Amino acid sequence: MMRPMKLAGSQLLFGEGCLEFLKTLCYRRAFVVTGGSSMRRSGILDRTESFLREAGAVTAVFEGVEPDPSFATAVRGAEEMKSFGPDLIVALGGGSPMDAAKLMWVLYEHPELKSLEEVLKANPFPALRRRAHLACIPSTAGTASEVSRSFVITDNEGQKQGFGNMEMMPDIAICDPLVTRSMPPRITAETGMDALTHALEALVSTRANYVSDALCRRAIRDICRALPRSFERGDDIAARETMLNASMIAGMAFTNVSLGIVHSMAHAVGSVFHLAHGLADAVILPHVVRFNSRHSTDAEKIYNSVAEEIGLGIGDMVSSLNDRFGIPPVLSALIPDRDRYLSSWEVLSRQALADGCTKTNPYIPSLEQMKDLFLTIYDNRGNV
Repeated sequence: MMRPMKLAGSQLLFGEGCLEFLKTLCYRRAFVVTGGSSMRRSGILDRTESFLREAGAVTAVFEGVEPDPSFATAVRGAEEMKSFGPDLIVALGGGSPMDAAKLMWVLYEHPELKSLEEVLKANPFPALRRRAHLACIPSTAGTASEVSRSFVITDNEGQKQGFGNMEMMPDIAICDPLVTRSMPPRITAETGMDALTHALEALVSTRANYVSDALCRRAIRDICRALPRSFERGDDIAARETMLNASMIAGMAFTNVSLGIVHSMAHAVGSVFHLAHGLADAVILPHVVRFNSRHSTDAEKIYNSVAEEIGLGIGDMVSSLNDRFGIPPVLSALIPDRDRYLSSWEVLSRQALADGCTKTNPYIPSLEQMKDLFLTIYDNRGNV
């Protein structure tokens, strides 16, 4: 039976200049969660605070959410929230600040939850919005955490833990391409390839449906057209807007129908070798497209139908984009120590198979197939 869908929170804004919507919000105390210094340097953090104050809110800022945010960071943010007492949490930045803000939100509203394990195993999942609402303002066009029910957090052992529940869907998503204008080319490419991975994986998910299919196909077409332009001309606001919108609708799809083993493998590689998530996705994606095509006739038919629309085979299209962006075809270019990689081979394979994204891949590999696939993505020596 089909699961009920939820495409976004209560308010969704997109288009150039929509950040000003903050001026219309009716909250008393706004707690802004952001990453390093890019949002401050670009002036976006100051504009965000200014709009919130114009709306009558007192603001506080939690800066320094790291890439692959840790549980310790989320705990620290939640403690500051408890002192400040916000009725609005504003996540400003890429996927890391947005994911961290979601977990901070849970811990702020439910201080009885003391560990990440307690959050992950809570059943039923605790109700939110008793103390605060969550607004997300993405600065990258890739993660789509602004319309996602999920977060990925690094636990105390250094392993990435992904979790999703519709209760964590942000209440407000503000997708202003002007916020993404400061993204450098490398981040533009890597986050854009993450968005493309979302669309391609959700398209062949075993939970895919009519609505998710429509969202994914539009996202794929727009990303193929706009991502090279955004990469080569960062001030092309029309291309930035198309990318942000495409990332958003790909996120609407995957948060409802889930993903596949590209994400499972990228989560594992990211945990062990600390590769940026979008970069790992980009390298792994063409290999998995070819793997899925060989093992699932349904996936092959879907890929072929998209290939007819864009005029190029999916695996070849992804590889062509990677070449254009300077992204290598195999992980050995990023992880040169082959002995170290092979020593993690078993751990990587078991982590990927246990990942929640694996269960909706069109074909679920065996352990031996997964190990072989990890060899293929490393140096093309596998036989999948």
